[in-house]
Amino acid sequence: MGFSKSSFGIRTLLSIATARQSKVEGISKRRIRRYLPLVFGLWIVLTMVIIAIIAPWIVPYSPSAQYPDYVLKGPSSRHLLGTDMYGRDLLSRIIWGTRVSLEVGVSSVVLGFLIGTPLGIIAGYFGGKIEALIMRMTDIMLAFPLLLLALIIVTVLGSSLTNEIIAIGVGLIPNFVRLSRSLVLSLKENEFIMAAQAAGSSNLRIMIRHLFPNMVATLIVMASLYVASSIRVEAGLSFLGLGVPPPTPSWGNILSEGRQYIKCCSWITTFSGLAIMIAVLAFNIVGDAIRDILDPRLRGEDL
Repeated sequence: MGFSKSSFGIRTLLSIATARQSKVEGISKRRIRRYLPLVFGLWIVLTMVIIAIIAPWIVPYSPSAQYPDYVLKGPSSRHLLGTDMYGRDLLSRIIWGTRVSLEVGVSSVVLGFLIGTPLGIIAGYFGGKIEALIMRMTDIMLAFPLLLLALIIVTVLGSSLTNEIIAIGVGLIPNFVRLSRSLVLSLKENEFIMAAQAAGSSNLRIMIRHLFPNMVATLIVMASLYVASSIRVEAGLSFLGLGVPPPTPSWGNILSEGRQYIKCCSWITTFSGLAIMIAVLAFNIVGDAIRDILDPRLRGEDL
């Protein structure tokens, strides 16, 4: 009888241990599945950044060099992605266009972040007439789609890389204003904010030391998604001839130049379009993955 009881106890302990191990393995698998998109997206983004940095040393030809004997030639061992209507190497131009797209995408988001976030924090924290003024100006800007607003600004300022960054950055300001204001409204009634106010902390200190650190994770997630939007808008402006002026290559003007040859020489639009798609997809994957990882509701599923 004693032997059977001890055997039953051992089997019970083994079953409990097995169940716990299975639960831990299930949690680990779910966590791995959640991190895989982030790793995949970061790998693509990091590859693009490296290509943009070392572009002058890895391009097989000068992106503006013309080879009359190789006009509109398809992919070959000499020109891996073919050539355009001027005999320029398409691979070299797409590699060089990576620098333009990343520079415009990241710089415009940084500009919108640096201007829009403080305005949103001020609007949400102080409220009243200050909030009304800032939010009404934001609503006016949001009445225009990002591409249209950037198009208007570039038309006024002129076509250049700097003006393109300014135009897209200004167009992103209202997005950061609204996001940061909503985050402040959800945070400023918390006990730690009221404790800081009761301790005599200045408004500036509360906004910088207490509000902003609790907002930065969400802002970074949205910034990564806005980089994808900025790259898409930059390609649209360049496609319309209002982006970086030729002969500097960008994915948008390569796509624009190849559209009239799309029936006979589809590689020009195909490869430039793929570059835009991959870049936008990578930043969207990174943003979505970071958002899922930081979401407390999803973190609770792993417990």
